[in-house]
Amino acid sequence: MNRSKIEWCDHTFNPITGCRHDCEYCYARKMTARFAGDVRLNKSAKADYRMVEAADGGDPVYVLDKPMLNETGKPLVYPFNFEPTYHSYRFERLDALKMGNNIFVGAMADVFGEWVPDYWIEEILAECAKRSMHNYMFLTKNPGRLVKMANEGKLPSGDNFWYGSSVTNPGKPYFYGISRKYHSFISIEPILADFGGYGGLGYPEWIIIGAETGNRKGKVIPDAGWIRNIVEIADRNNIPVFMKDSLIRIVGEDEMRRDYPPELRHKAISEKMDRKLYGYCEACKAKKKKRDMVGLMAKTKRGLGAAHYCYLCRECFGKHCDRLGLNAADILATADGIGEKEEKQNEKKLQKDSRRE
Repeated sequence: MNRSKIEWCDHTFNPITGCRHDCEYCYARKMTARFAGDVRLNKSAKADYRMVEAADGGDPVYVLDKPMLNETGKPLVYPFNFEPTYHSYRFERLDALKMGNNIFVGAMADVFGEWVPDYWIEEILAECAKRSMHNYMFLTKNPGRLVKMANEGKLPSGDNFWYGSSVTNPGKPYFYGISRKYHSFISIEPILADFGGYGGLGYPEWIIIGAETGNRKGKVIPDAGWIRNIVEIADRNNIPVFMKDSLIRIVGEDEMRRDYPPELRHKAISEKMDRKLYGYCEACKAKKKKRDMVGLMAKTKRGLGAAHYCYLCRECFGKHCDRLGLNAADILATADGIGEKEEKQNEKKLQKDSRRE
């Protein structure tokens, strides 16, 4: 699990690495080559991995049930370079995130590639569904497999599952959501031609646009008009557009758009974080932030620390004090002064926890 440098998501999650598309502009293939280690040596360690049949009948694909380690004991992220590899041990990494995130699943692969075994995809979707506080975005150059799985009832359709099609030229097929049952988007990156009136793309729920990066021979530099054509039609149809930073030099910062669909602007929190931040008033049972309530504590022996036993909202605390003949305002003023420094420290800790993977 990595905090992403891809602008339109918070994290990338790669239970599969490697791909058999042969895209000449692919950034992932170059990246894996840098971090693969000695692939020949890795392949000779046959006790550390399995090979299974590819779904399309091509060369077998790799399965790792635990991380493969190098000679210094560190995990190899891409032990077989860009060959499709299923890292079945990685799902627990999703549990390390305390806050709900927009997670790009398969940034270093095509999860729905024709070679990917069915059970890989089904396990990934099932594990993501178990952790419903996150939004999961998938991106494929093989939208036909999405359609097939949707028709078979194997594709989750919740608001936190988003299925994207990667298209670089007009006229390419894309997954359009089947009567809006499924959330869909398109990623036009790198944009290699003028889409004009979408060139048959139809009207997805979200459009991402980016220019080719790197220094490849034959690299396409898009015209600003190509971008404006897409934005104009998107605006007419109320489709949010997200432009990647690679377009700043093309259209200028003033014309940059970084819009999200409403569902992807929502941030959930984990049950553990919810318990840290929220509590219930013991009297009226209202759920409120703990920082907005009064925590009652008690101790039974001198020298022992006080133990927290309940929360009261401020209104109920006032009534409680009235019954005891106490001045609630004086008590709260004193407590607020004492607790101000501690509260700031707790907030910093919670913010740190929410960013921790």
